[in-house]
Amino acid sequence: MDSPQPLRVAAVQAAPALFDREGSLERVASWTARAARDGARLVLFPEAFIPAYPRGLGFGFVVGSRTEAGRRLWQRYNEQSVEVPGPTTERLGSIAREHGVYLSIGVTERDRVTRGTLYCTQLYFGPDGALLAKHRKLKPTGSERLIWGEGDGSTLSVVDTPHGRMGGLICWENYMPLARAAMYAKGVDFYLAPTADSRDAWQATMRHIACEGRCFVLGCNQFVTRDMYPEEVLREEPLPADAPHVMSRGGSVIVSPLGEVLAGPLWDEEGIVTADLDLGLLIRARLDFDPSGHYARPDVFHLEVDERERPAAAFLQQLGRSSGS
Repeated sequence: MDSPQPLRVAAVQAAPALFDREGSLERVASWTARAARDGARLVLFPEAFIPAYPRGLGFGFVVGSRTEAGRRLWQRYNEQSVEVPGPTTERLGSIAREHGVYLSIGVTERDRVTRGTLYCTQLYFGPDGALLAKHRKLKPTGSERLIWGEGDGSTLSVVDTPHGRMGGLICWENYMPLARAAMYAKGVDFYLAPTADSRDAWQATMRHIACEGRCFVLGCNQFVTRDMYPEEVLREEPLPADAPHVMSRGGSVIVSPLGEVLAGPLWDEEGIVTADLDLGLLIRARLDFDPSGHYARPDVFHLEVDERERPAAAFLQQLGRSSGS
Protein backbone atom coordinates (compact mmCIF):
# COMPACT_ATOMS: atom_id res chain seq x y z
CA MET A 1 0.00 0.00 0.00
CA ASP A 2 1.37 3.42 -1.00
CA SER A 3 1.56 5.89 1.86
CA PRO A 4 0.41 9.47 1.16
CA GLN A 5 3.12 12.10 0.92
CA PRO A 6 3.78 14.01 4.16
CA LEU A 7 2.02 17.36 4.44
CA ARG A 8 4.07 20.25 5.77
CA VAL A 9 2.04 22.61 7.95
CA ALA A 10 2.95 25.82 9.74
CA ALA A 11 1.60 27.79 12.70
CA VAL A 12 2.69 31.43 12.57
CA GLN A 13 3.43 32.89 16.01
CA ALA A 14 3.64 36.63 15.39
CA ALA A 15 2.03 39.96 16.21
CA PRO A 16 -0.10 42.00 13.84
CA ALA A 17 0.26 45.72 13.39
CA LEU A 18 -2.14 46.32 16.26
CA PHE A 19 -5.30 48.25 15.32
CA ASP A 20 -3.98 48.59 11.75
CA ARG A 21 -5.72 46.38 9.20
CA GLU A 22 -3.52 47.26 6.24
CA GLY A 23 -0.33 46.95 8.25
CA SER A 24 -1.48 43.58 9.53
CA LEU A 25 -2.19 42.39 5.98
CA GLU A 26 1.39 43.20 5.05
CA ARG A 27 2.58 41.05 7.93
CA VAL A 28 0.32 38.21 6.82
CA ALA A 29 1.85 38.44 3.34
CA SER A 30 5.40 38.41 4.71
CA TRP A 31 4.92 35.52 7.16
CA THR A 32 2.97 33.44 4.62
CA ALA A 33 5.74 33.89 2.07
CA ARG A 34 8.27 32.75 4.64
CA ALA A 35 6.22 29.65 5.56
CA ALA A 36 5.65 28.78 1.90
CA ARG A 37 9.36 29.09 1.07
CA ASP A 38 9.92 26.47 3.76
CA GLY A 39 7.48 24.16 2.00
CA ALA A 40 4.32 24.65 4.08
CA ARG A 41 1.06 23.82 2.30
CA LEU A 42 -1.20 24.80 5.22
CA VAL A 43 -0.50 28.03 7.11
CA LEU A 44 -2.36 28.99 10.30
CA PHE A 45 -2.44 32.43 11.94
CA PRO A 46 -3.69 33.17 15.48
CA GLU A 47 -7.05 34.30 16.82
CA ALA A 48 -8.07 37.87 15.94
CA PHE A 49 -4.84 38.54 14.07
CA ILE A 50 -6.53 41.32 12.09
CA PRO A 51 -6.70 43.95 13.47
CA ALA A 52 -5.66 42.72 16.96
CA TYR A 53 -6.63 40.71 19.98
CA PRO A 54 -7.16 43.74 22.28
CA ARG A 55 -5.54 42.20 25.34
CA GLY A 56 -5.55 44.43 28.41
CA LEU A 57 -8.12 46.91 27.08
CA GLY A 58 -11.62 47.44 28.48
CA PHE A 59 -13.05 50.01 26.03
CA GLY A 60 -14.28 52.10 28.96
CA PHE A 61 -16.67 49.45 30.28
CA VAL A 62 -17.65 49.14 33.90
CA VAL A 63 -20.93 47.64 35.04
CA GLY A 64 -23.61 50.23 34.39
CA SER A 65 -21.63 52.75 32.34
CA ARG A 66 -19.23 53.39 29.46
CA THR A 67 -16.74 56.19 28.88
CA GLU A 68 -16.49 58.46 25.85
CA ALA A 69 -12.82 57.55 25.44
CA GLY A 70 -13.83 53.89 25.39
CA ARG A 71 -16.39 54.60 22.68
CA ARG A 72 -13.73 56.32 20.57
CA LEU A 73 -11.38 53.37 21.01
CA TRP A 74 -14.20 51.00 20.07
CA GLN A 75 -14.80 53.05 16.92
CA ARG A 76 -11.12 52.72 15.98
CA TYR A 77 -11.24 48.95 16.54
CA ASN A 78 -14.47 48.66 14.58
CA GLU A 79 -13.15 50.67 11.63
CA GLN A 80 -10.06 48.46 11.37
CA SER A 81 -12.09 45.24 11.46
CA VAL A 82 -12.95 43.04 8.48
CA GLU A 83 -16.13 42.68 6.46
CA VAL A 84 -16.63 39.20 4.99
CA PRO A 85 -16.51 39.12 2.03
CA GLY A 86 -14.78 42.36 1.16
CA PRO A 87 -11.48 43.92 0.12
CA THR A 88 -9.58 42.36 3.03
CA THR A 89 -10.75 38.83 2.22
CA GLU A 90 -9.85 39.45 -1.44
CA ARG A 91 -6.34 40.43 -0.34
CA LEU A 92 -6.03 37.38 1.92
CA GLY A 93 -7.22 35.17 -0.92
CA SER A 94 -4.59 36.65 -3.22
CA ILE A 95 -1.90 35.87 -0.61
CA ALA A 96 -3.06 32.24 -0.44
CA ARG A 97 -3.17 32.01 -4.23
CA GLU A 98 0.25 33.60 -4.72
CA HIS A 99 1.87 30.98 -2.50
CA GLY A 100 -0.40 28.03 -3.32
CA VAL A 101 -1.32 27.36 0.31
CA TYR A 102 -4.35 26.72 2.43
CA LEU A 103 -4.50 29.79 4.66
CA SER A 104 -6.50 30.09 7.87
CA ILE A 105 -6.50 33.31 9.87
CA GLY A 106 -8.36 34.88 12.76
CA VAL A 107 -10.02 38.24 12.19
CA THR A 108 -12.42 40.51 13.99
CA GLU A 109 -15.37 40.49 11.60
CA ARG A 110 -17.70 43.48 11.32
CA ASP A 111 -21.37 42.84 10.60
CA ARG A 112 -21.97 44.05 7.05
CA VAL A 113 -25.52 45.28 7.76
CA THR A 114 -25.45 46.99 11.15
CA ARG A 115 -21.69 47.66 11.34
CA GLY A 116 -22.27 47.77 15.10
CA THR A 117 -21.51 44.14 16.00
CA LEU A 118 -18.15 42.43 15.77
CA TYR A 119 -17.43 38.70 15.76
CA CYS A 120 -14.29 36.72 16.50
CA THR A 121 -14.02 34.82 13.23
CA GLN A 122 -11.67 32.29 11.65
CA LEU A 123 -11.40 32.38 7.85
CA TYR A 124 -10.33 29.54 5.54
CA PHE A 125 -8.84 30.13 2.08
CA GLY A 126 -7.87 27.61 -0.59
CA PRO A 127 -4.67 27.61 -2.66
CA ASP A 128 -6.71 29.06 -5.54
CA GLY A 129 -7.54 32.08 -3.35
CA ALA A 130 -11.18 31.16 -2.78
CA LEU A 131 -12.77 31.90 0.59
CA LEU A 132 -13.82 28.36 1.53
CA ALA A 133 -15.47 28.91 4.91
CA LYS A 134 -15.64 31.01 8.02
CA HIS A 135 -16.34 30.17 11.65
CA ARG A 136 -17.68 32.68 14.16
CA LYS A 137 -16.76 32.02 17.77
CA LEU A 138 -19.83 30.61 19.53
CA LYS A 139 -19.10 31.99 22.98
CA PRO A 140 -16.67 34.82 23.68
CA THR A 141 -14.97 34.33 27.03
CA GLY A 142 -15.09 36.70 30.00
CA SER A 143 -14.64 40.34 29.00
CA GLU A 144 -14.51 39.34 25.33
CA ARG A 145 -18.31 39.37 25.59
CA LEU A 146 -18.11 43.18 25.73
CA ILE A 147 -16.63 43.42 22.23
CA TRP A 148 -17.71 40.31 20.29
CA GLY A 149 -21.14 38.93 19.50
CA GLU A 150 -21.95 35.22 19.49
CA GLY A 151 -21.84 33.08 16.37
CA ASP A 152 -24.45 30.46 15.54
CA GLY A 153 -24.28 26.87 14.33
CA SER A 154 -24.28 27.84 10.66
CA THR A 155 -20.52 28.43 10.75
CA LEU A 156 -19.38 25.19 12.38
CA SER A 157 -17.30 24.67 9.27
CA VAL A 158 -15.15 21.81 8.02
CA VAL A 159 -13.36 22.12 4.67
CA ASP A 160 -12.58 19.15 2.42
CA THR A 161 -9.06 19.20 0.97
CA PRO A 162 -7.11 16.59 -1.03
CA HIS A 163 -5.16 15.87 2.18
CA GLY A 164 -8.11 15.52 4.57
CA ARG A 165 -10.74 17.58 6.34
CA MET A 166 -9.75 20.88 7.94
CA GLY A 167 -11.69 22.71 10.65
CA GLY A 168 -11.53 23.70 14.27
CA LEU A 169 -12.61 25.95 17.11
CA ILE A 170 -11.33 29.23 18.53
CA CYS A 171 -9.61 29.52 21.92
CA TRP A 172 -11.88 28.50 24.81
CA GLU A 173 -14.53 27.08 22.49
CA ASN A 174 -12.15 24.15 22.72
CA TYR A 175 -13.30 23.66 26.32
CA MET A 176 -16.89 23.10 25.10
CA PRO A 177 -17.18 19.28 24.97
CA LEU A 178 -20.19 19.26 22.65
CA ALA A 179 -18.56 21.69 20.24
CA ARG A 180 -15.56 19.38 20.03
CA ALA A 181 -17.87 16.41 19.53
CA ALA A 182 -19.53 18.22 16.63
CA MET A 183 -16.16 18.76 14.96
CA TYR A 184 -15.19 15.12 15.44
CA ALA A 185 -18.53 14.05 13.93
CA LYS A 186 -17.64 16.08 10.84
CA GLY A 187 -14.52 13.95 10.43
CA VAL A 188 -11.95 16.66 11.07
CA ASP A 189 -8.38 15.53 10.31
CA PHE A 190 -6.56 18.85 10.75
CA TYR A 191 -7.97 20.54 13.83
CA LEU A 192 -7.01 24.23 13.92
CA ALA A 193 -7.03 25.85 17.36
CA PRO A 194 -6.09 29.54 17.13
CA THR A 195 -6.01 31.06 20.59
CA ALA A 196 -5.04 33.90 22.90
CA ASP A 197 -4.23 31.50 25.75
CA SER A 198 -0.54 31.27 26.59
CA ARG A 199 -0.84 29.28 29.81
CA ASP A 200 1.10 26.05 30.22
CA ALA A 201 -2.26 24.33 30.77
CA TRP A 202 -3.23 25.08 27.17
CA GLN A 203 -0.59 22.60 26.03
CA ALA A 204 -2.44 19.83 27.84
CA THR A 205 -5.64 20.88 26.06
CA MET A 206 -3.98 20.64 22.65
CA ARG A 207 -2.64 17.17 23.39
CA HIS A 208 -5.96 16.01 24.81
CA ILE A 209 -7.92 17.16 21.74
CA ALA A 210 -5.46 15.46 19.40
CA CYS A 211 -5.72 12.19 21.30
CA GLU A 212 -9.50 12.45 21.81
CA GLY A 213 -10.25 13.44 18.22
CA ARG A 214 -7.54 11.27 16.63
CA CYS A 215 -6.59 14.29 14.53
CA PHE A 216 -3.60 16.52 13.99
CA VAL A 217 -3.92 19.68 16.11
CA LEU A 218 -2.32 23.02 15.29
CA GLY A 219 -2.38 25.42 18.22
CA CYS A 220 -1.44 28.98 17.28
CA ASN A 221 -1.01 32.09 19.43
CA GLN A 222 0.43 35.58 19.07
CA PHE A 223 3.62 36.91 20.61
CA VAL A 224 2.84 40.47 21.76
CA THR A 225 4.65 42.99 23.98
CA ARG A 226 3.48 46.25 25.56
CA ASP A 227 5.57 48.40 23.24
CA MET A 228 3.68 47.06 20.20
CA TYR A 229 0.54 48.99 21.20
CA PRO A 230 0.09 52.21 19.19
CA GLU A 231 0.41 55.46 21.14
CA GLU A 232 -2.97 56.68 19.88
CA VAL A 233 -4.61 53.58 21.39
CA LEU A 234 -2.92 54.05 24.74
CA ARG A 235 -3.95 57.72 24.82
CA GLU A 236 -7.56 56.61 24.81
CA GLU A 237 -7.01 53.82 27.32
CA PRO A 238 -3.64 53.14 28.98
CA LEU A 239 -2.78 49.55 29.75
CA PRO A 240 -3.02 48.56 33.42
CA ALA A 241 0.02 49.64 35.40
CA ASP A 242 0.77 46.05 36.38
CA ALA A 243 0.54 44.70 32.81
CA PRO A 244 3.69 42.69 32.01
CA HIS A 245 6.05 43.64 29.22
CA VAL A 246 5.26 40.38 27.40
CA MET A 247 1.48 40.48 27.00
CA SER A 248 1.25 37.14 25.19
CA ARG A 249 4.18 34.72 25.20
CA GLY A 250 2.89 32.36 22.52
CA GLY A 251 2.99 28.62 22.96
CA SER A 252 2.19 27.60 19.37
CA VAL A 253 2.39 23.83 18.95
CA ILE A 254 1.63 20.97 16.55
CA VAL A 255 0.43 17.62 17.93
CA SER A 256 -0.08 14.19 16.36
CA PRO A 257 -3.33 12.12 16.49
CA LEU A 258 -1.76 10.08 19.30
CA GLY A 259 -1.13 13.17 21.42
CA GLU A 260 2.59 13.43 20.70
CA VAL A 261 4.11 16.89 20.28
CA LEU A 262 5.60 17.14 16.78
CA ALA A 263 6.82 20.75 16.95
CA GLY A 264 6.91 23.46 19.58
CA PRO A 265 5.72 24.81 21.83
CA LEU A 266 7.40 28.09 20.90
CA TRP A 267 7.70 30.60 23.73
CA ASP A 268 8.68 34.25 24.11
CA GLU A 269 9.47 35.09 20.50
CA GLU A 270 7.97 35.42 17.05
CA GLY A 271 8.50 32.52 14.69
CA ILE A 272 6.96 29.67 12.74
CA VAL A 273 6.27 26.22 14.14
CA THR A 274 6.49 23.67 11.31
CA ALA A 275 5.93 19.92 11.05
CA ASP A 276 5.70 17.28 8.33
CA LEU A 277 2.51 15.32 8.96
CA ASP A 278 2.42 11.58 8.28
CA LEU A 279 -1.13 11.38 6.92
CA GLY A 280 -1.23 7.61 7.30
CA LEU A 281 -1.18 8.15 11.05
CA LEU A 282 -4.75 9.47 10.84
CA ILE A 283 -5.88 5.94 9.97
CA ARG A 284 -3.47 4.06 12.20
CA ALA A 285 -4.49 6.12 15.24
CA ARG A 286 -8.16 5.25 14.70
CA LEU A 287 -7.55 1.51 14.94
CA ASP A 288 -8.48 1.45 18.61
CA PHE A 289 -10.38 4.73 19.01
CA ASP A 290 -12.63 6.61 16.58
CA PRO A 291 -14.69 9.16 18.54
CA SER A 292 -17.54 9.36 16.03
CA GLY A 293 -17.20 5.83 14.65
CA HIS A 294 -16.81 2.58 16.54
CA TYR A 295 -16.34 4.40 19.88
CA ALA A 296 -19.40 6.65 19.58
CA ARG A 297 -22.22 4.52 21.08
CA PRO A 298 -25.06 6.45 19.38
CA ASP A 299 -27.50 4.00 20.99
CA VAL A 300 -26.63 5.61 24.33
CA PHE A 301 -25.54 9.15 23.47
CA HIS A 302 -27.07 11.51 20.94
CA LEU A 303 -25.90 15.00 19.92
CA GLU A 304 -28.13 17.33 17.91
CA VAL A 305 -26.46 20.36 16.30
CA ASP A 306 -28.57 23.22 14.96
CA GLU A 307 -26.70 24.54 11.93
CA ARG A 308 -29.39 26.98 10.83
CA GLU A 309 -28.38 30.61 10.42
CA ARG A 310 -30.08 32.82 13.02
CA PRO A 311 -30.54 36.35 11.60
CA ALA A 312 -32.18 39.08 13.66
CA ALA A 313 -35.11 39.16 11.25
CA ALA A 314 -36.37 37.00 8.42
CA PHE A 315 -38.21 38.87 5.66
CA LEU A 316 -40.68 36.65 3.82
CA GLN A 317 -42.05 37.79 0.47
CA GLN A 318 -45.66 36.87 -0.27
CA LEU A 319 -46.14 35.16 -3.62
CA GLY A 320 -48.20 37.08 -6.16
CA ARG A 321 -47.90 40.45 -4.40
CA SER A 322 -45.83 43.33 -5.69
CA SER A 323 -43.77 45.46 -3.36
CA GLY A 324 -46.20 48.36 -3.90
CA SER A 325 -49.41 46.45 -3.14
